[in-house]
Amino acid sequence: MKKIEIHTTLEAYDDMSELDSTVHSLMQQSIAARHKAYAPYSNFTVGCAILLENGEVVTGNNQENAAYPSGLCAERVAIYAAGAQYPGVAIKMMALTASPIDDSLTIPVPPCGACRQAIAEYENKQKSFIPIYFMGASGTVVKSDSLKDLLPLIFDKSYL
Repeated sequence: MKKIEIHTTLEAYDDMSELDSTVHSLMQQSIAARHKAYAPYSNFTVGCAILLENGEVVTGNNQENAAYPSGLCAERVAIYAAGAQYPGVAIKMMALTASPIDDSLTIPVPPCGACRQAIAEYENKQKSFIPIYFMGASGTVVKSDSLKDLLPLIFDKSYL
């Protein structure tokens, strides 16, 4: 037996003031989307904003349902909406923010596993990386250059 090590490098910004204007604006749009989330069961809101190559921004937020797991995460709401509304247009970057409804969370929250798999599909589909910026309600912002930094052993069509 031998061990395989996987390493990843992420960038961390102390707060949103360190972001360039494009990323800052996208993060602000993800915050606005988070405040519109429908999360009456978990009281945990998530917002996502996606910048497309054509300059359009598509947002999404988590949508819960009493019949678990019928709801959908913000990242998948946004990425599927982008794919449906702008087929063939590449995703340039995405920003997301997550926190309990009291905005108390100050640690970065990455996408869940199901959302990571959905983002991986779009990276493979467009044959280019999607930088992902994520944070809590405030505080540190983390940047991943590609979904592969968050999910290095992705499942893709090569296994089918």
